[in-house]
Amino acid sequence: MADGSAALTTIKTTCAYCGVGCGVAGAVGEGRSVSIAGDAVHPANLGRLCSKGSALGATVSLEGRLLEPTIGGKTASWAEATALVAKRFKDTIARHGRDSVAFYVSGQLLTEDYYVANKLMKGFIGSGNIDTNSRLCMASAVAAHKQAFGADLVPGCYEDLDVADLVVFSGHNAAWTHPVLFRRLEAARARGQKHVVIDPRRTDTAEGADLHLAIAPQSDVRLWNGLLADLVRRGAIHRDYIAEHVNNFDQVLAALAENDQSLSAVAADCGVAIEDLRTFYDLFAANARTVSLFSMGANQSAQGVAKGLSIINAHLATGRIGKPGACPFSITGQPNAMGGRETGGMANTLAGHMDFAPADRDRVARFWGAPDTARAPGLKAVEMFEAVRDGRIKAIWVMATNPAVSLPDSGAIREALAKCPFVVVSDCVETDTTAFADVKLPALGWGEKDGTVTNSERRISRQRALFPAPGNARADWRIMADVATAMGFGGFGWANNASVFREWARLTAYENDDRQLNLSGLSALTPETYSELLPIQWPVKADGKGTPRLFVDGRFQTPDGRARMVPVKPKGPAEATGDAYPMSLNTGRIRDHWHTMTRTGLAPDLCRHAPEPYVEIHPDDADALGLKDGALARVTTSRAEAVAVAKVSDRQRRGSLFMPMHWTDAFAPSGRANALVAPNVDPTSGQPEFKHTPARVRAYRETWKGFFLSRDAVMSPGLDLVWRRVPQDACQQHEFAGRGEQGQRDALRKILTKKLEGEVVAYEDAATGARREAWIKDGRLIAVFYMTATGRLPPRDWLAELFGEQTLTAEARSALLFGRPPGAPVDKGPMVCACLKVGAKAVDAAIAAGADTPDSVGAVTGAGTNCGSCRPEIARMIKVLAVTPKEPAHVV
Repeated sequence: MADGSAALTTIKTTCAYCGVGCGVAGAVGEGRSVSIAGDAVHPANLGRLCSKGSALGATVSLEGRLLEPTIGGKTASWAEATALVAKRFKDTIARHGRDSVAFYVSGQLLTEDYYVANKLMKGFIGSGNIDTNSRLCMASAVAAHKQAFGADLVPGCYEDLDVADLVVFSGHNAAWTHPVLFRRLEAARARGQKHVVIDPRRTDTAEGADLHLAIAPQSDVRLWNGLLADLVRRGAIHRDYIAEHVNNFDQVLAALAENDQSLSAVAADCGVAIEDLRTFYDLFAANARTVSLFSMGANQSAQGVAKGLSIINAHLATGRIGKPGACPFSITGQPNAMGGRETGGMANTLAGHMDFAPADRDRVARFWGAPDTARAPGLKAVEMFEAVRDGRIKAIWVMATNPAVSLPDSGAIREALAKCPFVVVSDCVETDTTAFADVKLPALGWGEKDGTVTNSERRISRQRALFPAPGNARADWRIMADVATAMGFGGFGWANNASVFREWARLTAYENDDRQLNLSGLSALTPETYSELLPIQWPVKADGKGTPRLFVDGRFQTPDGRARMVPVKPKGPAEATGDAYPMSLNTGRIRDHWHTMTRTGLAPDLCRHAPEPYVEIHPDDADALGLKDGALARVTTSRAEAVAVAKVSDRQRRGSLFMPMHWTDAFAPSGRANALVAPNVDPTSGQPEFKHTPARVRAYRETWKGFFLSRDAVMSPGLDLVWRRVPQDACQQHEFAGRGEQGQRDALRKILTKKLEGEVVAYEDAATGARREAWIKDGRLIAVFYMTATGRLPPRDWLAELFGEQTLTAEARSALLFGRPPGAPVDKGPMVCACLKVGAKAVDAAIAAGADTPDSVGAVTGAGTNCGSCRPEIARMIKVLAVTPKEPAHVV
C-alpha cells in the first residue's frame, strides 16, 4: 500500500511496540531513511503515535544487526546453517524423544511466523514444547478468559473506551505503557468520564485519576471480591442477565461468604482508606457503562488468573459485557501477542483457539496431514528453561526474544543456555541471548517484515516492508519452513507470506461450528488483496465483515453457551517478606523504552527521560536506610544483586521498591532487574510474579566515580564496578563507579583509552583523585574522560553536544576540562518531552509564569505537542507546583 513520488514513497504499516496496534505511515527516502507519522485513517490510533512510535525512524539503522548466518561464531551460508539446525534437531529427537527439543518464540513475530513455528513443533515434530514471551505478559488473562468465556476471547473494542462513563485501570499504567489509548481516554475524561486506578504505585495514570487506590501488593482479589459482595448488598447486580447467561453465581456467593466482606475488613486487608474504598464501590455501582482495563499489574502474579477472574466476575454479575462502553478488557503488551495466542504460540494451546482435547487435536492433525500432532501441552516458559537447565531439553531454538534478560531469575536462564548442547537463535540483532547461540540466524526486523499482527481489540493489521532485506536476513516463517523441509517434513513449501496467511485463515474456519476465532472471510485472499488488506476485527465471516464487540447476544463459547463465574479466594504472595528481605520489589516498564532496548536503545531521544537503571523508594524507607536521592543503591534478593540509581519518591508505597526491567549487558550489566525476580508462577497460567519479590536495599557507597564520552560504544570493561551506557546524539555516554583503590581506576582508564589517538588535554589532582582528559583529532572532539574520588562531576549535556561540532572553537577547547561553557551554566533538568527535547526546567518556568494546563505549557515550550506521551507528567508537574509554597522573591 504505497503512494507518493519516485523519490519519496509512503507505505502504510503497523507499529512494532505495544498491543494498541497503531497504524504508521512511513515516508521512505534514499537508503534506509524514513520519516514516520501516524496513519490518520487507521482505527486503532487515528494518526496518533507515542514517543516510541514517533521515533521508529531512528531505530532502523543496521547498527548491531545480524546480517549473515553464523555457526560457532563463523560466517556460514544459509544452506549450511539450515542443514545443521535440521540435523541436530532430528538427531536429538531420535536419541532423546520429541520432548527433548523446544522453541521459545515472541510477540515480535508476525502471525505468519507464529503459525509456521506452531505447525512445525506441535504438528510435525509432535511436541507441545513451544512457548512464547507472551507467557510473561498475558497468560493469566488467557486462562481467565478460557475459564469464564470458554475460549481466549477479548470482548471489547477501543470504541468502548470512548463511550464508557467509568474506566477502572487495574494494574495498568496506560499513560506509559499504552499512551495512545491514554490520549483517547483523556478526551473521554474531558466530557465527564471517571477514572479509577488500582495500583500500589502512584503512576502517571494514577496521578490524574479521580481516585487512586494504592492497594497493598497482591490484594487485588480481596478488593474485587469485596466489590462483588458490595454490589450484592446494594442489589446492584443484574439478576435477569445472570439467570439467562451466567453459571455458578451461587457458588461464587458461597465463596464470598467465607470471608468478612465488610467495607472495613476489605479496606484493612487492602491497605486503603475506607472512604476511598466506598468511593470506588459507589462509582462502580452507579455507572453501567464501565470498562475495567487490566494488564501486567494484574497478570504478572502468582494469583494472576484469580485476579482476572475476580474482575470478570464483577462484570458478569452486573451484565456489563457485550455492550457499548461495558466490558472487562485485557490490554496486551506486544504488537502481536494476540496473534501468537490465536495461532497456538502458547505451550498449552493448539492453533485456532483449540486445545489438546482429542476432538481438537484430531481436527488440527487432519487439517495439517500430521498424524504425529502433539497429544499434550508442552512446557511453559519458566519450566521450559528449567528443563533446559536440568538436561531434559537438549536443543532449543529462541526466536525474536531475549530470555537472558527478560525472564525471571535470568541468571539461571543464562546458566541453562550455557549448559544446553545446542542453542539456535534467530533474531535481527545481537542480544544477551545470542551470546549463548551455537547457530545464529539473521531475521528481518521491523521495517523489513511483511505480514499481519493482531492488536488488543482483535484487529488484524498489515505490517509492510519499508526496506529490502539487508544482507542475508530472511523472514522468520521462511527460515522455519526451510528447516522443516530439511528435516523431511512436507507441507511447508509456501510460495509467499500470503500463502501462509491463507492456510492459517482456512484452519480457523475448518470444521468450525462454534469457535469465535474464524477468518473464513479472509481465507481466499490473493497475494494482491493480501497486500492491500485493511485493518479488520475478527471474527471475519464469509462476507468479509469484521466484528467489533463479542457476546452481544449473551452467548459464550462454552458447551451450553453460558458464561461461567468462578469462585476465587485471596491469597498471600508466593514468597513473603521477612527480616532478610523486608521489602517488596516490583518490576515493570518505563515510558520511552521497550522490553530489552534492542530497538529503543538506538534512539537517543528515547534514552533521556530515564537514562539509566533506577530503583524507586519511598522517602521514609530511604531515610531509614540512609539512602539519598540520586545515589547508587544495591538491591538484593535471594536470586541476585543489582545496582541502580535511587529515586526517592512518595509515589512509591512504603515498604515497596520499583525497578524498570529494560537494561541489558550492552547498557547496564549491573542494573538488570529481572535477575532479581524469583521464578514464582501462577499455578494455572504459568505466568511469573514480576510484581513481588522479597528484597532489601542499601547504599552502594562508591569510593570513586566518573564518565567517559566517546564516539563509539564501549562494552562493559569486565571490572568489578558499576557501568552504564547512555546513547547521545553524537556520542556514547558511559557512567561508572567503583569501590576499589587506585589500581582499579588505572585499569579502567587503560582499557578505555588504549586505542584513542590525537592531541590530549589533561588535568590531574592527586589530592582529590580527580582526572580530566580530552582527545582532539583534526579539530574534532574524539573522547572525554572524567574521574573523581571526592569531588563533583560536571553536567554531561554541553560536553555531549560538542561531539556534534565539526571543529571545536577556541572557547570550547579552553573550557573542555571545566566541563561547562564559559558563563552561567545552562541546566535543562531531567528530560520531560523526548520528541522536542524539552527539559523539566523549561516546563517549571512555564508553569511558574502562569501556564496551568498541559496545553498552555505546550504553547510556551512545545512539550506535549507532538506525540503527547509526556502530557500526564506535565499535568503532574502542574499539580505539584500548585501545592508547593512559593519562596519570596529576593531583590539583589
